[in-house]
Amino acid sequence: MKLYRDYADYLAERFPCKMQKLTVNAGFSCPNRDGTLGYGGCTYCNNDSFSPAIAGTSVTSQLQNARAFFARKYPAMRYIAYFQSYTNTHGDLSRLLALYNEALAVDGVDAIIIGTRPDCVSPQLLDALAEINRTNRVIIEYGAESSHDTTLQLVNRCHTWQTTVDAVAATRERGIDVGLHFILGLPGETRDMMLSTVDAINDIRPETVKFHQLQLIKGTRLAIQVAKGEISLTHFTVGQYISLCCDIINRLDPAIAIERFVSQAPDSLLISPRWGLKNYQFTNLLHKALQSPKT
Repeated sequence: MKLYRDYADYLAERFPCKMQKLTVNAGFSCPNRDGTLGYGGCTYCNNDSFSPAIAGTSVTSQLQNARAFFARKYPAMRYIAYFQSYTNTHGDLSRLLALYNEALAVDGVDAIIIGTRPDCVSPQLLDALAEINRTNRVIIEYGAESSHDTTLQLVNRCHTWQTTVDAVAATRERGIDVGLHFILGLPGETRDMMLSTVDAINDIRPETVKFHQLQLIKGTRLAIQVAKGEISLTHFTVGQYISLCCDIINRLDPAIAIERFVSQAPDSLLISPRWGLKNYQFTNLLHKALQSPKT
């Protein structure tokens, strides 16, 4: 029994063969760090917790090295270049397009995913990406994090939910698929607030969505605020978080593909939660919970 529409379903509908994402660090910054919008970034963010340590290496070299790793075992595999680290639309248009086209010129790469902020895409860039999308699929993944402006302000996102709504609409108008990213357990958010974000997601219907638990990371402003007692966080047990995920699945439009529910920061950086589970182990527990009869 299929428990929910997952990312594999989404990919299977759009590509004729198995696809593997290859993560790229193109050396971008973030407008919320370099002064364009603000300084210091989001209070919870330490980019080292999810970025590969390969900045400074060319996009071509990164993709060729990653492709070689997978090709030994899966010679027929095709690839998606995933521009993940920081804000991958923050820069001069000609430089952006050169990097995207460099990725697509690598043998075996058929598509690109661009991770960015909803306040960092211009009409000119979207128009250019729409042209690329005619021959190579383009997917834009926006970090939305929450639908609640009070939360976004508290964590220093420097944009509103309406910014996300507008970015999704502008992207969809150009025929480009949209993914959205959300964090569960942000400061001040109740369970009801998190579930109302799901209703807001349903209203704008992205093609895909990612959720993950808030991770308290060493070296972040949030970690300092928590240590000083300035902010308190919801500390989910595994069972509580799985229950929340089940409610999200039951509430989310079933046409929207869910890519994941958890993320895993390096152990050396993670303060909490320390569940001691690999991502696949969590997914197995979630699927068991979804299949369990309600009492």
